[in-house]
Amino acid sequence: MRIASLLPSATEIVCALGLEHDLVGVTHECDYPASVRAKPVLTRSVLAPDASGVEVDRHIRELVHQGSSIYALDADRLSRLAPDLILTQELCEVCAVSYPIVERAARRLGSSPQLVSLEPESLDEVFQNILLIGGLVGRSDAAQQLCAGLRERVAAIERRVAGRPRRRVVGLEWVDPPYNCGHWTPELITMAGGEDLLGSTGRPARAVEWQQVIDSQPEVVVVMACGFSLDRSLREVAAAGGRFDSLRADIWVVDGNAFFSRPGPRLVDSLEIMAGILHPDAVDPPRPAVARRLTEESIRRT
Repeated sequence: MRIASLLPSATEIVCALGLEHDLVGVTHECDYPASVRAKPVLTRSVLAPDASGVEVDRHIRELVHQGSSIYALDADRLSRLAPDLILTQELCEVCAVSYPIVERAARRLGSSPQLVSLEPESLDEVFQNILLIGGLVGRSDAAQQLCAGLRERVAAIERRVAGRPRRRVVGLEWVDPPYNCGHWTPELITMAGGEDLLGSTGRPARAVEWQQVIDSQPEVVVVMACGFSLDRSLREVAAAGGRFDSLRADIWVVDGNAFFSRPGPRLVDSLEIMAGILHPDAVDPPRPAVARRLTEESIRRT
């Protein structure tokens, strides 16, 4: 089967099922496993790569208001690759090429590929998507085994944090303006032994006022900027350092792009990272390469 993945998370699922060789096209953001970077790229961002978080947010709002996508699809290349299966999404209008664009491009293909939209809003729905893709590509047994292993890791974390005081947490999917965390992330915080104070469970993240963050009196603030690497997120926090100085909380910055933003197998890694942040006496703290705790001095110095 020839598979075109228009989602980094779908690419990770396909590869976890042992079908990397069947991927004929991926997005410009697909980077895990690293070998997929050699695949033909089907998308590009219309945003400037060096734009600040404030500028990115403004441009996205303008494009969404205009009914435009922040991603462009190379429909001609997609046609030449002649996929049998195209994996895409309708869940988030700023996370991938918009579904109507993909649908129009798919209609033009003489091969009549199957177009599948993935819409997970919880960790269990991510597992369901893994099983769905496994069935579509003839890897049902592999998908069952993959999900069983992931569920065992989830259960292990829940056992380790069981009975411990729940930490008061604010997760931020964007820094300036601040956005709470949505969809599956509040659930991950709960599973990791925390209480999400501002999250939107099963719904998209939304903008919040900074005063709401302060008034919620979190013990821990975790910045998991959507689509941003750890280094990029650290720079965003530094640019807004004065705001974070006003919080009496542990400030953590994580690699949101690699983990929390992608509804694929590595969401379980995200759960383990969060548990290590909230309960380091029960779960190994995260590696500095994926998460970093900041002090007032390091916020200003970053």
